Amino acid sequence: MTTILVTGGTGTLGRLVTERLRADGHDVRVLSRHAQPYAVDLRAGGPALARALAGVDTVVHCASSPKGGDEEAARQLIEAARAAGVRHLLYISIVGVDRVPFGYYRSKLAVERLVEESGLGWTVLRATQFHDLVLRVLEGAAKLPVMLLPAGVSDQPVEVAEVAARLAALAPAGPAGRVPDLGGPEVRTLPDLARAYLRVSGRRRRVLEVPLAGRAYRGFRAGGHLVPEGADGRVTFEEFLAKRAAGRASTRG
Repeated sequence: MTTILVTGGTGTLGRLVTERLRADGHDVRVLSRHAQPYAVDLRAGGPALARALAGVDTVVHCASSPKGGDEEAARQLIEAARAAGVRHLLYISIVGVDRVPFGYYRSKLAVERLVEESGLGWTVLRATQFHDLVLRVLEGAAKLPVMLLPAGVSDQPVEVAEVAARLAALAPAGPAGRVPDLGGPEVRTLPDLARAYLRVSGRRRRVLEVPLAGRAYRGFRAGGHLVPEGADGRVTFEEFLAKRAAGRASTRG
């Protein structure tokens, strides 16, 4: 039985990865800032991180924050993993981190490079944006009477459970380097996704595209964050929204 440590194991993705790995019979440790017995702030490292890694074969590194600190967290994790004799470090990244000059993407790319140069056996999987993230963006835009969206930008949202399933398959398989990117089943314009959200939510909003400026916007507009050749996801945005609405209805009932 393989012992696997999942960083960020209580998050949206890490929780599902943990469930899949345990269902497959693996011994899984969940590491996050508050999860006992492996409550660790990766940026600080230290003895608590060393204890969490003792006897671990594989690390699935899901912990990440757009607020910063990912690179220092990766350095601490890699150093401790080398000391613990970890054989495989699997990192989840984002499609387009090398093509879109967006701050968070630059950080993810820097972590990829740290993983590749770590001296550990490694695997990196890039995925497109999760349905959940796209929904949060649209919900935020819908707070105004008019939904203002970046002009000319499309997206390719993927179901987080499908990304978790891919990670759960890669983790015990051993180091594989950069594996094929995982994208959602459809490339959709933001107004198209917004109208799908409005139909399911029953809200009425005008949708307006607004031109923006900057290199990051140009990168998104050029589709640097898309991977149409890797559209292996199966769950569409409408199916995600319908399942979420049904879940809410059953909870209220």
